[in-house]
Amino acid sequence: MNVEEEVERLKEEIKRLGHLQPDGSYKVTFGVLFHDDKCANIFEALVGTLRAAKKRKFLNYDGELLLQGVHDNVEITLKPPPVAET
Repeated sequence: MNVEEEVERLKEEIKRLGHLQPDGSYKVTFGVLFHDDKCANIFEALVGTLRAAKKRKFLNYDGELLLQGVHDNVEITLKPPPVAET
């Protein structure tokens, strides 16, 4: 799986595990993602995939490097899809 495919899978998993916000975004904590069995099986390098998605501006979270345990409560926000212009 290439980076683009992993980022798309990550977006799906954040939607599955996260909570929909009024603005159309989804929020989930790093700990929920990290400890989820399905995510553990999909992503060999979850932190790397998170960084790639953040770099591509699909999601946002505080900090650069998230570590299990230390950053379990860090909120990850999947940004809402862009609104199509008419």
